[in-house]
Amino acid sequence: KKEIIDRLINEGVFDMNKTQTLPAVIQNIAVISSSTAAGYGDFVNHLETNMYGYHINVTLYEAAMQGEQTEISVLDALNRIGDEYENYDAVAIIRGGGSKNDLSWFDNYNIAYMVTQFPLPVISGIGHERDESIVDMVAHTRMKTPTAVANFIIDYNSKFEEQIDSTSSEIFGIAKDFLMSSEMYLNNMTMSIMKVRTRLSKDTERCDRIMSEIRTGLNVRMKEEEMKLNMI
Repeated sequence: KKEIIDRLINEGVFDMNKTQTLPAVIQNIAVISSSTAAGYGDFVNHLETNMYGYHINVTLYEAAMQGEQTEISVLDALNRIGDEYENYDAVAIIRGGGSKNDLSWFDNYNIAYMVTQFPLPVISGIGHERDESIVDMVAHTRMKTPTAVANFIIDYNSKFEEQIDSTSSEIFGIAKDFLMSSEMYLNNMTMSIMKVRTRLSKDTERCDRIMSEIRTGLNVRMKEEEMKLNMI
């Protein structure tokens, strides 16, 4: 096991899958497991009954999770997922607990190397908390059990929803403040317009009065001049 770890480190690939980026929301996940494994059933049931009502599409890629067929079947599943990786957000490799001999099939150089090179984040849930295979070590995210993987996906999506709610509240607050300030501005403008209208009304009355005085004065002056002309 140590030799395999050292080899992966020396080849500079040990942490490569950890550089993959999970999308904002995990909605489509490819699962490598055995359909008859209790861990797979727990994983699917936990996702389907999540308290938030999230719908997560799970596609199973059947593989032997212990025994001599483990390497070839897991590699085959990874290859098949890789052919259509655009359809998925992440890959989960899961199996329940077992003996050290059962779990040692994941201390495999070829499987681990392919995980490091995989174009999607790989989430592992192999065995119990005390167990850590090489595949766990090189995966993007390591969880202790299949159920823990399901919890990780649900919590991950929940954090995104919280961010959306927080952003929505922030936008609502900004919009509310903007509307209040706009309302105050409009009220001030309305008052200013009313003042202008009042001033215009007064000025109009004043202009009318001046015009009336001018007409009266002109009429008087014209009559006076007319009398002067008649006298001349």
